Amino acid sequence: MKNYVVILVLIFAFSSCKNTEQEQKKAVTEIIFEDIINEDYELHKSSQNANAVLVLFGGFPESAKDIKREFKILESVKDNNISVLYMNYSRKIWLEQNELSQLSEQLQNIFKTNQLPTDNIYIGGFSSGGNVALLISNFMTNQNSKIIPKGVFIVDSPVDLVALYNTAQKNVERDFSNSAVEESTWLLETLGTQFGTPTDSLFNYEKHAVFTSKTNNINALKNLKNTKIRLYTEPDTLWWKENTMAKYEELNAYYIKKLSESLHAFQFKDVAYIPTKDKGYRSNGERHPHSWAIIDTKDLINWMLN
Repeated sequence: MKNYVVILVLIFAFSSCKNTEQEQKKAVTEIIFEDIINEDYELHKSSQNANAVLVLFGGFPESAKDIKREFKILESVKDNNISVLYMNYSRKIWLEQNELSQLSEQLQNIFKTNQLPTDNIYIGGFSSGGNVALLISNFMTNQNSKIIPKGVFIVDSPVDLVALYNTAQKNVERDFSNSAVEESTWLLETLGTQFGTPTDSLFNYEKHAVFTSKTNNINALKNLKNTKIRLYTEPDTLWWKENTMAKYEELNAYYIKKLSESLHAFQFKDVAYIPTKDKGYRSNGERHPHSWAIIDTKDLINWMLN
């Protein structure tokens, strides 16, 4: 009987010690996230050495707060120890060389100031922010900077500026809605003032665009041949026809697919074209295929950590 009691005591003691060790281990490994906010960016930073850093650029004219509202990824990154940098950098459809240099320097300063790890960086962007993500990733990879992304992704971005100009012209001619006409008129004035027309000044468009399908020009991405690339889009042709009268050949989705085909043809190492279906919704519940929500966040994180 005494031996039996001793054994029970030992079992209880061992179990208590094990539970205490597990609790201590859990306390030690608990990850706290800090939110750092200033006028240039918002950083959701892990208290430990993050498994990855995700840099995000919004569409025209999204702020960091807008990205956080529309792209529901925070809970997933917390579970996977990933820091997220939301940039207050938008209103850009293309980037001049001086802008590329300035943005590269800004990103390097942000990483240095906040002591962010640089061994597993991913950069992504929605709409025009996707153009920025691709262009700055290509630039920094070529410059052999301290920030070289392992992967880059876009979300329904207007990668072809010639196509953007031509579609804007058609929207003005159709006169389907005031908002479409206003946006298209602005695009025609902006692109025309900066580059001329595609008919007369095709070279200017090729020089600044991510991709020019008319000439199969991908020069702006040539340094990303060994970088993982994801191209998200939701080619809901019925929605676009009903809401804007646009044909498939006028959608971002059409040129994103052509970009994917060109990158494969030029033997880029890891390119994934990801068309989605009925995933595009804004945070207010509005159905819109041109949305951050088309991204499967869990799948994206697996891609980053794989």
